[in-house]
Amino acid sequence: MKVQTIAEIEKQLNDIKAESDPIFKRIQQDERKGVQHLIHKWHRRMQQERQLQVKFNEMNVYENKWRAQGYKYIAGVDEVGRGPLAGPVVAAAVILPKDFFLPGIDDSKKLTEKKRNEYDEIIRREAIAISVAKIDAGEIDTINIYEATKKAMLAAIASLASSPDVLLVDAMKLETPFVVESIIKGDAKSVSIAAASIVAKVARDSLMVELSAEFPEYGFQNNMGYGTKEHIEGIQMHGITPYHRKSFAPIKDMLLNE
Repeated sequence: MKVQTIAEIEKQLNDIKAESDPIFKRIQQDERKGVQHLIHKWHRRMQQERQLQVKFNEMNVYENKWRAQGYKYIAGVDEVGRGPLAGPVVAAAVILPKDFFLPGIDDSKKLTEKKRNEYDEIIRREAIAISVAKIDAGEIDTINIYEATKKAMLAAIASLASSPDVLLVDAMKLETPFVVESIIKGDAKSVSIAAASIVAKVARDSLMVELSAEFPEYGFQNNMGYGTKEHIEGIQMHGITPYHRKSFAPIKDMLLNE
């Protein structure tokens, strides 16, 4: 029998999910150091996948609780962009199917840009319904960021193509016709809220990158409107744009001192 190369064995291991697999048992008999290293890597990968499975199951506790009570459409609701000096606050509402499975999903802030974009694509493809809403800087200045955040969330909920039975909301009290559960740090505890967090973050980041082409002096493509040194220096040198929040410090103080 022809001896397999290390590369051939690595390819086989990528498709094996259990130690009981006859091919895995055969590979284990191979005493070459390179093969034993691949087996060690395989065990590490399986352990990581089990941990992600456990985490995913934990993040479905709220969804499963409401489904057990007969509710079908559970919408996760979250926002991004409460703290920046420029750009809108963006909210998303996402209804996922019962069999949705995406191990590794988490609060959007804990994910790399590459992972967020990858997960956003999967969520948009598999979700029952998705809606995104934004409130621009001018309205944030008029009604304040808290009210603007609520308004964005309510607009996202109202625009869902399928009417939700229950809303899982990240740390915000909303008055709606639907059953609402507010969850502190919900984007790390609920799959539906985490999905909304990712969709909102990717949508807002895309908007800020577009704005950076129009206003390159502020580095929006890097800071997403947050008050970094580069952004503050851009304001000091070039003033503010229509997308800056005049009610936020230090912009508010700069305008008062003019």
